[in-house]
Amino acid sequence: MPQSGRAHIQALTTALPRLDTGRLRSWGRLLADRLPAGARLLVAGNGGSAAEAQHLTSELVGRYRTERAPLSAIALHTDSSSVTAITNDYGASEVFARQVRAHGRPGDVLLLLSTSGTSPNILAAAQAGRELGLTVWALTGPAPNPLAEAVDQAVCVDADQVATIQECHLVAVHLLCAAVDARLTQPAAAESKGGRRLVVVGDVLLDRDITGTADRLSPEAPVPVVADTHSTDRPGGAGLAALLAAREPDWHVTLLCGLGQDGPGARAGTLLEEAGVDVINLATSGTTPVKTRVRAADRTLLRFDTPTAPLPLGPLPDQVHARLAEAAAVLVCDYGRGITSHEELRQALTDAAAGRPLVWDPHPKGAVPVPGTALAVPNADEALLLTADTGPRDLAGDADRAARLLSAWPVTQVAVTRGSLGAVLVTDPDAHPQVVPARPAAGDTCGAGDQLAVTAALMLGARQLPSHALAQAVDAATAYVRAGGPASLTTPPTTRPLGPLELAERVRARGGRVVGAGGVFDLLHAGHLSLLEQARRLGDALIVCINADTSVSRLKGDDRPVVGHQERAALLEALDCVDGVLIFGEDTPEEILGQLRPDIWVKGGDYAGRRIPEADLVDSWGGTVVTVPYLDGNSTTARIDRLTQRAGAR
Repeated sequence: MPQSGRAHIQALTTALPRLDTGRLRSWGRLLADRLPAGARLLVAGNGGSAAEAQHLTSELVGRYRTERAPLSAIALHTDSSSVTAITNDYGASEVFARQVRAHGRPGDVLLLLSTSGTSPNILAAAQAGRELGLTVWALTGPAPNPLAEAVDQAVCVDADQVATIQECHLVAVHLLCAAVDARLTQPAAAESKGGRRLVVVGDVLLDRDITGTADRLSPEAPVPVVADTHSTDRPGGAGLAALLAAREPDWHVTLLCGLGQDGPGARAGTLLEEAGVDVINLATSGTTPVKTRVRAADRTLLRFDTPTAPLPLGPLPDQVHARLAEAAAVLVCDYGRGITSHEELRQALTDAAAGRPLVWDPHPKGAVPVPGTALAVPNADEALLLTADTGPRDLAGDADRAARLLSAWPVTQVAVTRGSLGAVLVTDPDAHPQVVPARPAAGDTCGAGDQLAVTAALMLGARQLPSHALAQAVDAATAYVRAGGPASLTTPPTTRPLGPLELAERVRARGGRVVGAGGVFDLLHAGHLSLLEQARRLGDALIVCINADTSVSRLKGDDRPVVGHQERAALLEALDCVDGVLIFGEDTPEEILGQLRPDIWVKGGDYAGRRIPEADLVDSWGGTVVTVPYLDGNSTTARIDRLTQRAGAR
């Protein structure tokens, strides 16, 4: 080997052991936490450094060693049209800085590669990134140099030759990718043993429900008289969010709050501690608001609130920084009492958002989210107030308001929650919004927004994609309402969905009506859909009873059913109008009806004028049998016969 070759290798073996592998590992961990939560990595370099930038982004968008979800990483030199247009119109020094201003948002990471650390276009990009609130890193040559001083952190290669520096940068790229993979795969098992931590930040109220019966009006005024009352207390505001989170297995919950120094505050604090929530109270005095609802027959008749005022808050104890540092996710529940304006706390939250997903549930009277917030979740009414908008209150209007808030706030994405309609997620003001519909649910909606925000934070903390996290959050809020809302807090949480019979009991217990419908439902068609949609409108839950395969064969012949009962049940359960499916093996549904005991039993209009066989049974518990209009021309048997004839004609 020539002397020059040996010298080259010697220079490389001298420089590599001095590479700052600890810093590269910490960078990899931060990327693994931020990118799955919706942040981006922007990378830029010139010449050979551009090739290494592109090498890094390809490993993250694709994979390095371990199979995982793709991560958002963009090499800024690869769009030749943008590069040449910017160079032509603004000069070469702006070629990367302008792209950083276009693509970068608070919470994103900008990695700049330069062997000299003096390239004007790289230095301009660093300045643009810092101005926008991005985390800015550099892979560069010997320090000190202008780039190392212009960024948040730098890995500097101590070598004389450009080639040696570039080769060390390539090793650094691979070490960075390995650290990302390790963070995304190995910690999951370790965290499951000790559990992850969620930090909830916000104001606490005391919620009180006075529940009774109301079967007459007062002689003094046309108002209901509520009798046989009992009172139930629970934490409200951010306290309810913490309580909901504490019910999740394998999660530890810390609540950083303003809790008044009074009786209601002490009561809320005791309830939180009994639920296993670690409470850190910043309030030095003040009162705790009490929100009281008077309810009967699963309806709120009256609500009255005690006066609220901002709480005096003290400095952050060291414990706050420790809890934020070990958190897998942070949730801010702003109730407008001033805690989110606490400057020291805002700085701590900004620092926390740099290393983990932070979800912000805003309030029109509260502060704006801190830079780096991964997801803001205002509801539709809050979005109207926050944007001072007078536009339509529909999907397009909600999506537009989400886009406006995304442009105004230092957040990565905004989801406007729409109650029973689900949510709409916007990640780019110029892109199409993503809509997450909700399944129909009847019940007490108090706390549903808190459940959605909690679930979104937990899912992002478990490194789910934002779209997946929001979909699960909408489902969790729907399940919470179906389970009875706040009343469900007195029962242990369950990880399995309610069975149809359990769901029916829950609906009846809160004063709702259970609707039943029965049939074979072979080859699901428009007639079936018409029947089921009409049936669902008659009550608060629709349970469909279908014949098992053996029952269908006995009734309709050995060539039926065409579709097995498991697939038929799955198709029916996928319909928004169907809340549950029961399968029975008998020839008639009497036995399963006796278990379900629907308030309304629905049959198609083809039964009009005839006595329905199971009518006497339904009458026995006070139920009602009805028929709904029949959509003519949709007989399953006739349809199968036509298909058979066509097949024979061929």
